[in-house]
Amino acid sequence: MSDSGRHVCAEPFFLKTGVGERFCLFHSPPPGAACLGAFVYIHPFAEEMNKSRRMAALQAKRFAHDGIAVLQIDLYGCGDSEGDFADARWDIWLKDVDIAVDWLANRCSVAPGLWGLRLGGLLSLDYAVRSDRNLGGVLLWQPVLNGESFMTQFLRTRVATAMLSGEQGKSGGTQEMRSRMRSGESLEVAGYELAPALLDSIDKLNSADLILADRTVHWLEVVAEDGRPMPPAATKVASIWTRHGVNLHCATVPGPAFWLTQEITDCPALLAATSNVFREVVA
Repeated sequence: MSDSGRHVCAEPFFLKTGVGERFCLFHSPPPGAACLGAFVYIHPFAEEMNKSRRMAALQAKRFAHDGIAVLQIDLYGCGDSEGDFADARWDIWLKDVDIAVDWLANRCSVAPGLWGLRLGGLLSLDYAVRSDRNLGGVLLWQPVLNGESFMTQFLRTRVATAMLSGEQGKSGGTQEMRSRMRSGESLEVAGYELAPALLDSIDKLNSADLILADRTVHWLEVVAEDGRPMPPAATKVASIWTRHGVNLHCATVPGPAFWLTQEITDCPALLAATSNVFREVVA
């Protein structure tokens, strides 16, 4: 994609909400080109957001080049938006998505879809299930399937950090941390102050319960080697969705887990597969 972003501009701005302003980037199609579709991009959780910024920007440019507008929004307490992560709540994030969808629908005069990466995928699903808006399709990149399992893994980073610093006794295990948080205590995990209310909201979410019947969902899963199938947990969720009427399209692509790698990493196969899918959709 040597020329994909050459005539595409990204417009930075702050979007006003009822709780401060959110930093946004709007990727519009080239001047004079028709807007064939639109996506609100919903980023991952905590440090995964920063690791994924480059991949999100590369795909947004590709989309815009192909006539699909993209609004990237930093959720409350994240990135360059107002607020502290300690004050972030799931219901605030749901409202952020709603405001972003409304803005994009008015700007592009099309029904926006939702493009979610990792926990952003789970947020996309939860919003779509709750919303009565006219939404386009849903694009999932490596979605988190179970909120509680995901947060347990996140809490384990605090345990790992404590072990590396020789202070493992001060951290306790994940069950002890959850017990402390149930009593109302916030904890710093991997440099992010996590509030009990946010943990509780995410814990309750399971993608198998978030069924978008009669909606089109494109799910792209990154695997270590070409030809590998989706993991068993993902296959199980996909089967449940299909049985309940979700128009689901799944595919795997080989590449690195760029949302976790120590260095900022690209996954060209994911970019190519995503662009190919949606070129067919808007053709």
